[in-house]
Amino acid sequence: MNRMSSRIEERLTQRIGRPSRIKSVAIRFTEEEAAQLNRAAKAEGITLREWSRERLLDAASRNADDAVFTELIATRMLLVNLIKPLALGEKVTAAWITEAMTMVRKEKHKAAQEVMQQYTQPVGKE
Repeated sequence: MNRMSSRIEERLTQRIGRPSRIKSVAIRFTEEEAAQLNRAAKAEGITLREWSRERLLDAASRNADDAVFTELIATRMLLVNLIKPLALGEKVTAAWITEAMTMVRKEKHKAAQEVMQQYTQPVGKE
């Protein structure tokens, strides 16, 4: 069986164990946006429809307060705050670490939101 007929057969065959897809969402894009989306789907070797579906479902199921991301930012905050006194030759005490960890615990969610906004906002000229 050639590649084209196997792709058509795959599209016509419902995935075992998956409910039928009965809803659709129509979205309009500019020519440039559509080309960008097509390139992204092609790079992953899947159809634009499947690529778009995966991305939309990922975004819809993503928790705004993603715990792993928040803890990564918290670790970065602690590390950055630890490097400064060490670089200046200052002694880092147990009390300093406890204070730093308390500050990180209080500020990590806000810091994670700010970092995520940097990734989700369009890159502008500086």
